[in-house]
Amino acid sequence: MSAFNLFQRLSQAPTKPKAAPAARQFDVADLYQGPIALGAEGEEQARPFDEKLRQAYFWIVNHAIISPHYDIEYNDGPSQTYSVGDSRRTLNLPSAQSYSSFILLPLLTFATRRKCLFVGGPGRGKTASALLMGVLAGSTVKEVKRAMQHGHPQMTVADLLGNPLPADLVNAQSMDEIRIAWRAWLGMRVKIVDEYNRIPTRTQSALLTVMGDNYAEVLNHIYECPEAAWYLTANDDQGGGTYQVIEALRDRVDVTVQALAFNPRFLNELLLRVEENVRPEELVPPEIIFTEGEVDQIGVSIRQVGIPDAVRRRLEFFASQFELFETAGGQFEYMTKDTARLAGADRGAAQAADNGRDRLKDLGCQTLNGISVRTLMALLIYAKAMAYFRGNGEVELEDLRQVLPFVLHNKLQPDPDAPFFALPENAAYRSDRLGWLRRLFDLSNDEFNRLDLDRDDPVGVLSAEFDLGLDGVSERETLARLNRIEKLIGERTKGRKLYGPLYDDLLKLKYLHQRYTNYRSWLRSQ
Repeated sequence: MSAFNLFQRLSQAPTKPKAAPAARQFDVADLYQGPIALGAEGEEQARPFDEKLRQAYFWIVNHAIISPHYDIEYNDGPSQTYSVGDSRRTLNLPSAQSYSSFILLPLLTFATRRKCLFVGGPGRGKTASALLMGVLAGSTVKEVKRAMQHGHPQMTVADLLGNPLPADLVNAQSMDEIRIAWRAWLGMRVKIVDEYNRIPTRTQSALLTVMGDNYAEVLNHIYECPEAAWYLTANDDQGGGTYQVIEALRDRVDVTVQALAFNPRFLNELLLRVEENVRPEELVPPEIIFTEGEVDQIGVSIRQVGIPDAVRRRLEFFASQFELFETAGGQFEYMTKDTARLAGADRGAAQAADNGRDRLKDLGCQTLNGISVRTLMALLIYAKAMAYFRGNGEVELEDLRQVLPFVLHNKLQPDPDAPFFALPENAAYRSDRLGWLRRLFDLSNDEFNRLDLDRDDPVGVLSAEFDLGLDGVSERETLARLNRIEKLIGERTKGRKLYGPLYDDLLKLKYLHQRYTNYRSWLRSQ
């Protein structure tokens, strides 16, 4: 077999084999059910692109980007584990199909048209991975390379977006007569910005407009960009770039992926490329090239993936741990870390006054901030994308657990002075941000189980009752619900320390109380 065929080879077997559906027995009653149902075969035909997406993943991970780091682990039964080294770290051999985050997360970004940041040292394959995503979108290697933006300290807004035509600048009588030569990359379906933390701050602001609002503006002229997947790279995203990345631009990044070191055990793969003089990005099989319509359809299918209430509730509980800062506000609603940040308050002094909680037990004490709405939305869409990629119609808790560290990587800032990091067994989490975030989610789930919130969640019961609507609810029933809310608040606040989940529960109960109070007033006015 020639090297060309070796690089373009695709597996003919299903990448995610499933048990064949049981043969359906003929039933005479089916004759009275109308047109013949397509059944399992028809359902499979409705979602053909998840298999194509998996084909693309396995081609990239096996033939293009050599990444043997299977850090997204799934298990469908007991797995083999080993304790390694003086630190007794665990080496786990997953019992189900697992993935490399460095390839999978960018691919999910491509499918959902979100924004992905690659971090890692030079030569780790960050730009090559982004380039492959551009080729998957149907562009040639030359087109992708020409459209790629390379950050440098002298980059101007005109370099990034486009120039006014010189002749128009001289002859135009108004701004409307000035034509703009827009940069070609603005129209690409896959946009790549290499070393974005070397771009000057003013140009970062222009980039923010394109990333956030999907349009570019020069001299009052607007260029509407198509929906696109974004890939940014940075050798150091912890402040080591030429310029500090503005916070708003950093917040627009949906997911952050770390490029890990090359494993020399795979040097023979590099040797083959040298000897055959081939570049994988130039040999992408046409079977895994996606048209614009196919990516649109994948996006629709991903949004239709369901998130069960039990999984959503776990995420609610996790997210509620981090915003409370009891000494930051005098009014209940303002006891948040954001209040302290906006005021520029001395965090150390405020923490010293907060002596009521167990700072080792409270997960909120491990972070400097909370989780934004944009981050939660990114978390939901990536969890759906992960479930879709695995061929499932619903998100599992493990899907959420696997994508969560990559979404929160740049969003949830650790507090290095927290007691959690002072423990010897947690020292590695000071540098291993992904491992820390996954550990944080596991601790949250342990607490969720300890409180038995799957079965005993009175706030959830009251909320579900309210979600049924108020049509036909009598004044007597309204008063009964108000009494139940007040009684529950009394029970929850009696002799308890205030933690994040309790804080959010009390705010939810206050909201329900206010809605019922308004409804009662309306009933009495009739």
